[in-house]
Amino acid sequence: MRIHCLQHLKNDTLGSIGTWIDDKEYKLTKTLLYENSFFPAPEEFDLLLIMGGTMSIYQEEEYSWLKPEKEFVKTVIEDGKPVLGSCFGAQMISEVLGGKVTKNPYKEIGWHTVRSIEENIEQSPSELKDSKLPSCMFPEFTGFMWHGDTFEIPAGAVKLFESEACPNQGFIYNGNVLGLQFHPEANRQWVRNLIRDSGHDLVSGKYIQSEKEILGQESFFDSSRNLAFSLMNWFEEKCGQEN
Repeated sequence: MRIHCLQHLKNDTLGSIGTWIDDKEYKLTKTLLYENSFFPAPEEFDLLLIMGGTMSIYQEEEYSWLKPEKEFVKTVIEDGKPVLGSCFGAQMISEVLGGKVTKNPYKEIGWHTVRSIEENIEQSPSELKDSKLPSCMFPEFTGFMWHGDTFEIPAGAVKLFESEACPNQGFIYNGNVLGLQFHPEANRQWVRNLIRDSGHDLVSGKYIQSEKEILGQESFFDSSRNLAFSLMNWFEEKCGQEN
């Protein structure tokens, strides 16, 4: 399987998703948006990963690469390729599909419970009901968050997840495009990098945890790794179906 990644920050590694890719020995290519905006043709990869970022989707004047990146993502989705977007990546997918991205009422940072909305899948077309999303995502799980914006569920997509602080935590589109507000890639080193670079966000807040709270949750790191591997196994099957 050939995987292409859109990376927006130098230290925003692929975390547990990168470990899965290494274990599988799959081909990985990247567009480093902080250096250039070169995008491959859709036929050159099987799965697109859109990672997080400290910028906002609507800051096109500050980040000249945002507009061409959105055009690329739209082309990839229209081409029928499987896509996974986490946090900023999910917000990009939402906007590309016609949704709006705005400030969330609360900043949500740390480990938070995500509830799955199974009834939405049951009421969806048969191709979505048969998509067999990872069982570890139902009925709820703990996901790692670090965001201040939120996305709308775009037309044609199905809402999958919600949390107390953020009603829209995830959606699926066309049976193979997943937008997730949480970070399935989060492992200990990935989180340490984020705290080092964005620790100023760890202020007092209803849904903001301290560095000690975040790093002291070993079981959550273990379950996050399981979530990342399960999601990538799911996409592996999707790509197998595409090929």
